[in-house]
Amino acid sequence: MKLISWNVNGVRAVVKKGFLDWLEQEKPEIVCLQETKAHVEQLTSEILTDHGYHTYWHSGVKRGYSGVATFCKDEPLYVQEGLGIERYDNEGRVLITEHENFLLYNIYFPNGQKDETRLKYKLDFYDDLLPIINEQVDSGNNVIVTGDWNTAHHPIDLARPKDNIKTSGFMPIEREKLDVYVENGWVDTFRLFHKEGDRYSWWTYRFGARNRNVGWRIDYFFVNEQFVENVIDADIYHKVMGSDHCPVSIELDI
Repeated sequence: MKLISWNVNGVRAVVKKGFLDWLEQEKPEIVCLQETKAHVEQLTSEILTDHGYHTYWHSGVKRGYSGVATFCKDEPLYVQEGLGIERYDNEGRVLITEHENFLLYNIYFPNGQKDETRLKYKLDFYDDLLPIINEQVDSGNNVIVTGDWNTAHHPIDLARPKDNIKTSGFMPIEREKLDVYVENGWVDTFRLFHKEGDRYSWWTYRFGARNRNVGWRIDYFFVNEQFVENVIDADIYHKVMGSDHCPVSIELDI
């Protein structure tokens, strides 16, 4: 079973760049999209239904901003929009789908680069999410948390760590939040299979960064440690264009 996550930086824009052709070629069972920047009423049937997937959307109050969507070949057992926390749900950051063998959290984590207020919002989001997903694991569920986490965890996860130590996305205070997730038993699936550097999922549009592979790995699939044995592969599709991010994936044996 293949799951793919992709920050598409605007679902309508990425459709014009061949997203649906890519989807037809790749045929994952589940696709999680972040930064969709659209409300359902703004979308055509081409995006909503005409591709063989059930689609679910959580959009923010502000138009053209944030938003997540989950495409599923098989209809989920249950779908929840948001965490039930208004300050996050107003921005359309979370979709939760229940499947036969796991709960899937599709999340567009906040970006903290704008100012101190947004950095605190981002750190609060990490803090508030963790007990929610921990409780699900404690209740006997396997959980997958995927999306744009907006933080590179280790120096190997970005091309220029020394230059970005004070940049939101690689600040120690942000990376420590991911340390806490790992300490709580959450596993970065990509690193189970790939120990090498120079593997990134986001590049700035400036300075020809993508052509020079000056990037960051900030898109992840994390799973609870009890579910790790079911993860048989993970990858980054750095050649797939259409956004400033590229897709990332896991494969499950379930």
